Amino acid sequence: MKQFNGFPARSMFTPIPAIFFSSLVPQITDIGELKVTLFVFEKLYPKKGTPKFVTFRELLSDVSVIGALRDMEKSPEQVLREALQKAVARGTLLTVAAENGDDVYVLNTDDNRQALENVRSGELSLAGLSVKPVPVAAAAETPDIFTMYEANIGMLTPMIADDLRDAEKNYPADWIRDAFKEAVSLNKRNWRYISRVLERWSAEGKKDGTHRGYNKENTDPDKYIKGKYGHIVQR
Repeated sequence: MKQFNGFPARSMFTPIPAIFFSSLVPQITDIGELKVTLFVFEKLYPKKGTPKFVTFRELLSDVSVIGALRDMEKSPEQVLREALQKAVARGTLLTVAAENGDDVYVLNTDDNRQALENVRSGELSLAGLSVKPVPVAAAAETPDIFTMYEANIGMLTPMIADDLRDAEKNYPADWIRDAFKEAVSLNKRNWRYISRVLERWSAEGKKDGTHRGYNKENTDPDKYIKGKYGHIVQR
C-alpha cells in the first residue's frame, strides 16, 4: 500500500450531503458503487447550469476514475457501468439516454426530477446534448406504486416498501395515482402525507364519487374495516 503524505494546507473541498453518510453509506456494500458515487459528487460540484449532470463517457475518460476501478475482477468500464446502474437502482442518481448513445446522470433531488421530466418532454435542453424522446407506448404505461414513489419522492427503504405493498392491497390503483399527484402538486412529497390522503378517502369517500371502503377486487365489503386502516373507517 502506497503511503499517503497528508492533505495540503489549501486543499479544495467537494461538498457531500450529510444524508449520504447517514442513509446511503451504510447500505452500499459494493466498493465500485461507492467509489463511482463519490466521483459523481466531485464531477458535479464545479459545474454550472441546471440540472448539473455528468455523462458515462465523461467518467470513463477520467484517469482518476478509471485508476480507482482497476484491480477488480471486471474491466474498469464494466465496473463503472454496473456501479452507475446500482446507484440509479438505489435512488442516488437519475439517468436519461442521450441521442449520441451516451448516458446522462444527475443527483436524485426534487429539482432534478422535475428537470429531467422537462428534458424528456422537450421543454428543457441539456447543454451540448440531445435527449432521446420518451416512446409513446412507454409514456402511456401506468407506473406501479414503487416506481411512482422513487420518481416523485425518493429512495425506497424496506419499511416504506412494506407500507407501499399494504397500500397497493388496500386501495384502488387510481386512488394511489391521484394521491401521488396531489402530494406533488402541493409539494408535500412524503409517504406520510400520501397515506393520510388515502386514509381520508377511504373513510369519507373520494370526490370522484367512489364510495368509501372501495374494494378493487369487489369481493369483501369489510376489507378496510378488517385491514390495517380499519380503525379510521366508519360505516
